[in-house]
Amino acid sequence: MTRATHPAPADRPRDWTDGHVERWRPVLPHLDPDIEGAVTRMIKLTRHLARVREQGVADYDLQKHEFDTLHGLAGRGGRATPSELRADLGLAPASVTGRLEALERRGFVVRTPSSDDRRRVDVELTEAGRTAWRQALDVVGREERRLLGVLAPDERRVLSDLLRRVLLAAEEEPPEGGPRAAPAAAAAPGDRAAGAWTGDRSEPRTEPPATGWHEPGA
Repeated sequence: MTRATHPAPADRPRDWTDGHVERWRPVLPHLDPDIEGAVTRMIKLTRHLARVREQGVADYDLQKHEFDTLHGLAGRGGRATPSELRADLGLAPASVTGRLEALERRGFVVRTPSSDDRRRVDVELTEAGRTAWRQALDVVGREERRLLGVLAPDERRVLSDLLRRVLLAAEEEPPEGGPRAAPAAAAAPGDRAAGAWTGDRSEPRTEPPATGWHEPGA
């Protein structure tokens, strides 16, 4: 049975995804246009914010790995141990050491013996490091506010609530034999664009999900 859909009002502005869905509906008759439209728009929005983030980092003379390290440190209140940063960033010990040495040369962090354990070293964000991190982060924040500013405050709240429901489903244990979602790390503000998709979503997924593009048994 084909899903019932509601035609879009003729005077509603169209975006790229509208054409994408229209192109694929004759090819996949059971394509759910609402699912395809929502997923495609989420992917394109995430990719857009990732590009803005990368440009913002470059504009403030930071490399992505430098920003990520400063961001991880800021997320721990500006002070952490190398092992904590290593766990947050998913890096090998030598990689963290190399990053911290480079950031220390730039005056963005300092490493000092821990006041709790003199055998341990603490890494602290300097004022210069915090300023560089905030400037790059604010580029993304401004773009997020610009994009979501087209919605009223109550609409933004509804959107956030709806996405929470979708992500709660993604975080659930999958049915026996079903695909497992990758575990999501706890994200600090500004992390949202860190894992952007690559490539254009010019084609819908080819594998038939339980609902959406194909009806069961199609």
